[in-house]
Amino acid sequence: MSDYPPRSSAPNADDPIASSFATSYAGVVSFLAVANEGSFARAGDRLGIGRSSVSRNVQKLEAQLDARLFFRTTRSTSLTREGELFYEKCQPGVERIAQALEDMRELRNGPPRGRLRVCSTPGFGRKVVAPLLRGFRARYPDIALELLLNDRPTDFTADRIDVAFRDGRMEDSEIVARQLIPMQMIVCASPAYAQIYGLPRDVGELAAHDCINFRMTSGRIREWEFKVDGLPQRRQPAAQHTFNDGDLILQAVLDGEGIAQLPAYQVCDLLKQGRLLCCLQQYAPDDGGHYICYLSRKHLPARIRVFVDYMTEHTRALDLQYLTTTHELPEVESAVD
Repeated sequence: MSDYPPRSSAPNADDPIASSFATSYAGVVSFLAVANEGSFARAGDRLGIGRSSVSRNVQKLEAQLDARLFFRTTRSTSLTREGELFYEKCQPGVERIAQALEDMRELRNGPPRGRLRVCSTPGFGRKVVAPLLRGFRARYPDIALELLLNDRPTDFTADRIDVAFRDGRMEDSEIVARQLIPMQMIVCASPAYAQIYGLPRDVGELAAHDCINFRMTSGRIREWEFKVDGLPQRRQPAAQHTFNDGDLILQAVLDGEGIAQLPAYQVCDLLKQGRLLCCLQQYAPDDGGHYICYLSRKHLPARIRVFVDYMTEHTRALDLQYLTTTHELPEVESAVD
């Protein structure tokens, strides 16, 4: 004998949601159309269905409500008192539904507006994303932006994220990832460091240098990536210093405290200015990428669509690359032979 109560096919009269499902929504829509048009035929024209279909829908609704909603004659159709009361109760709800539908269409096709929640890795967010937001806000003043900086993997649903900027190589098939620019990783040192200690000429020489490592949010130390004899290779050199923030690593390198492997967007200007030197270019790994990510291409709200397009165009317009296919070691007068 079952411990569970028997299921009933009848709706629970005490549950308004269950009871509402027992009501014919087609009947409600037909009823409102007839009430507004004053005619079953004109209601059918408005709804794009035949007069007989409207009549059947209303009759079914009247049977469910056990109430007569219209006085019908060959010349006129008018509401009964019960019909008037039902109309007064239904009309505000239908107007709200119609407004909700219109609002959703406007979000998809109308002028971009609403709130946009964006996340990025701290380094890329500070260096690239944040400086571009001023121009975006000037173009789309009705979009309110929230930018969050962290290194955690993005949970779009739990964190209510609309758009995320990610680095590396995308392996998540559930998101749409558009590459903004390649992600070059460059081993850098300051001229002052190079003057005293020289620069490593192959990956094996890293052990003789003061290296600066990056600790990720997970607690792991990020490995340095290289390509040696055509094969990818990862190293985790012994560290003179370790930081969990890319800007701190960059400052330590500028101060001559050691060498580090950093993304090109963070150091390209400093390299061009001569404030940093790069080394081990001949062992540079295959480029990863900086990506702009979102959940779906379908039914994309206008605010997300214009943000993705704007950031893609303006990020690609920046000069954030440094390495070329020619790997030339910088000439440094070193105190170490």
